[in-house]
Order: sequence, then C-alpha cells, then structure tokens
Amino acid sequence: MFIVHDYYVAVLFCVITMLCWGSWANTQKLANKTWRFELFYWDYVIGILLFSVISAFTLGSIGTEGRSFTQDLAQADASNIWSALIGGVVFNAANILLSAAIAIAGMSVAFPVGVGIALVLGVIINYINTPVGNSTLLFAGVGLIVIAIIINAWAYKLKSGGEKGKASGKGVAISVIAGILMAFFYRFIAASMDMENFVSPEVGKMTPYTAVFIFSVGIFLSNLLFNTILIKKPIEGEPTSYSTYFSGKFSTHLTGILGGMIWGLGNSLNLIAAGKAGPAISYGLGQGATLIAALWGVFIWKEFKNSPVNVNGKLAAMFVLFVVGLWLIIVAGE
Repeated sequence: MFIVHDYYVAVLFCVITMLCWGSWANTQKLANKTWRFELFYWDYVIGILLFSVISAFTLGSIGTEGRSFTQDLAQADASNIWSALIGGVVFNAANILLSAAIAIAGMSVAFPVGVGIALVLGVIINYINTPVGNSTLLFAGVGLIVIAIIINAWAYKLKSGGEKGKASGKGVAISVIAGILMAFFYRFIAASMDMENFVSPEVGKMTPYTAVFIFSVGIFLSNLLFNTILIKKPIEGEPTSYSTYFSGKFSTHLTGILGGMIWGLGNSLNLIAAGKAGPAISYGLGQGATLIAALWGVFIWKEFKNSPVNVNGKLAAMFVLFVVGLWLIIVAGE
C-alpha cells in the first residue's frame, strides 16, 4: 500500500484534506436550488462509500510496504472493525446536523462554528490519546482558532435580525451540537489502526485504507436510520419521500455523489498522513476546512452581502486568526 514517510508530504496531504473538507458543501449549495438536503445527503453518503472502495483497491493495494486491502481486512479484529464502524455512525450523526445547519445558516456560519468546535475538541481528544507534536504551539494555534470562531459568530449576529435572526440562531445551535459530536469520530477510526507503524502494523489492527472502508460502511448503514427519520420528520421544511429521491435527475444525483467523493478523498489523505504527523495535528489541519468553507461562503456565495460595514473588519480578523492558528499547528509537528 502507499505510505507517507515525509512530514511535509503529510502536511501537504492535510492541506488537501482541508480543501476537500471545506469545499464539498458547495455541491450541497448547488443541489440545494431544487433539491432537499435530506435527498442530497443520500447521494453524498454513496459518494463517500464509493471513494473508499476505489481507494482501497488502488492506493491501498499497490506497492511493497504494509498489507494490501484484502489481506488487511481478512486479519482485522472484530473490536477494531466495530471501532471504525462506530466512528462512521458518530460522524454521520454529526454531519447530517451540519448539513442541516448549512441549509439554515449558510456555509460561512455553519462551518466555522460547527467544524471549528470539532477542531478544538478533536485536537484535545486526539492529543490526549496520542501526544505527538509540541503541545504549546499546538494549543496556541487551537486557541487562536477559538477566538476566530467567536468573532465569526459575532459577525453573523450583527448580520442577522428579526425572524431571520431566529432562524439563524437555530442554525448556530445545530452547528454547535454537530461540532461536539464530530470531535469524537476521528478517535474511533484512529483507535482501529496502528498509528505508529503502517509498514508492519500490529496484528488485528487495520491500515488507513481498510479503516476508511469500514468507517464508510458505518456511515452508509447508519444513514438508513438517521436520514430516513429526517426525510419523514425534517429539522426544517416539509417532509419529503424516497419516491422523490428516485425521481431526481441523474445530474442532481451526480452532484451529491461528487460531494461525497470530495470529502472521501480528504478523509483518506488525512488518515494516511496521520501515521507521520500524528492524529492531533493531522485532524487539526484537516479541520482547517472551516477557513476554506468560510471563504466560499463569504466570497462566492455572498452570504454576508449587504451586511453592516463593521462586519467586514470582523470577518478579516477571523481569517487572519485562522491562518495564524493553522500555521502554529503545522509548526507544532516539526
């Protein structure tokens, strides 16, 4: 299988993860013009599972190092398989809520609040379990990102008002719940792998490619329950149906599948990089997706258009703090 041995290649993979995790929601925005997010989300999940299979039989099965995907899956302990499956269930619950928050409050709010909280808690959880990197620099970077999140919420409060403000408040609340849940999913996947040795992993543990596949199966299976409930009883709007989903255009379904494959690419690269950079740094950099999503929301989707003048300064401060915080996280792993 393909394994990363250089720290800066691992950082590059995490930066690509950041771009992927911060950009997949654009496909939801595109599909959202005519397509409910609950219906979009099924295609998104299919895309994640599809990419995990492609990754497993390509990068996960070539080269002379480590175990190939089929060999690795055959020897995996049930406890590690369950750990990766649970990670998929936890992620799916969090991501469904995040998708709902995007539909209500927009990318420039749902991502910085939800994924920002996930970044902070996730780094702490993963560092406690696998303490790799300079803790002072790592948590200084996380601290700056916390300030950036607070500034973003402040800017959005200034932008919103009246009934729209009540709706956006609901979106922020859902983002917070999503962020807390999302902080825990990565730990379950990491626990199923031998993070210290991808070349000769411990017997019973899985390689990143196998863990990603099992994780994706967990997402798919839990979606049968979670998303079916949302289709019948949505967080916002009228109920929809599976008949509506199957009557959707091919291009609409393809948009959601593309979104899932983009997220899946980022997830695979992040876990491959974690073997060299460590779970806390790899996860923290990947969740810098908050910055990418905020950039999309502000400059492409114009989610802060016609806001008071003083909002622009706060958004600028948020971006600067995010960049400096992410830089400190990178340096922490050197």
